[in-house]
Amino acid sequence: MKKKEQIESQILKLEEKYKDSGQDLSSYLDGLLYQRYLTYWDYIHLDTLLSLQVPRTHFPDEEIFIMYHQITELYFKLILHEQKQIVDDKSQEVNFFLEKVTRINSYYKALISSFGIMIKGMEREQFLQYRMALLPASGFQSAQYRMIELYATPLENLVHHSERNDFSVANGIDELYEHIYWKKGATDLVTGEKTLTLKQFEYRYTPRLIRIANDVRGITIYEKYQNLTEEARSNKTLKEALKALDMNANVNWPLMHMGSAYRYLDRENGAVDATGGTNWKEYLPPSFQKVIFFPEIYSKEELNNWGKQWVDHIFNPLKK
Repeated sequence: MKKKEQIESQILKLEEKYKDSGQDLSSYLDGLLYQRYLTYWDYIHLDTLLSLQVPRTHFPDEEIFIMYHQITELYFKLILHEQKQIVDDKSQEVNFFLEKVTRINSYYKALISSFGIMIKGMEREQFLQYRMALLPASGFQSAQYRMIELYATPLENLVHHSERNDFSVANGIDELYEHIYWKKGATDLVTGEKTLTLKQFEYRYTPRLIRIANDVRGITIYEKYQNLTEEARSNKTLKEALKALDMNANVNWPLMHMGSAYRYLDRENGAVDATGGTNWKEYLPPSFQKVIFFPEIYSKEELNNWGKQWVDHIFNPLKK
């Protein structure tokens, strides 16, 4: 009897839910009756997902290269999913903030630990051959990674460190964006000309990145932290989580890329150029770029030594 009463109660709730839709509940129940059972493969579009790996050469390891980058982009999407919730949250509740930052760190840890697939999981000679079919595409062109940076910290913190002291929140978004640090990584050091890789990226994504920068101005994760109460800002667990996020995004992740670049591109008689023409030896080292999402939470000494104390620990073992 209790089961029957429960079903009747659920039907009444469904009638209430659908009464303003223009269709009665009976129509929706018919739809439920005719609908096929959901399967795992349909729900996650498995067949479509597994059809998205389309190598441009006959080298087997190229498929590993494609899949790993696709997996990386899915993790970036997970990070953005959590960042957007922090930015959109009006409660300024510490536990909510901490939970989302902790999730972001777990995604970064998975990414960082998985990079061995790139460093050790492909034959160097295969890579050096199939990469020539990828020109001028480059991981540099990951728009989601640039979005992660925009959600994390104000644009003035992303200006190239050599010019950062010349800019502040008083500068406009367009002006700050023109001096963002990663543009120098795809600019010819001799001529000052932008690479085709950068030109393609800017043409495709600049309007979207500018829109995001405008949308989050004043409410980036760093600014949400700054607007917490003094007690909340002093929360040791939250500060450690934010420091971990900074380390993961701006030290550990770039260092893994450096390890991969040295494994495949470095030679005794000179480094091989990256597919996108990026200045990877000048662009990737965290101690060169000094990109820091949350500068307020560090001591002056920590800021001055940014990235240096982790190089020997993380990078040197990758060269062995």
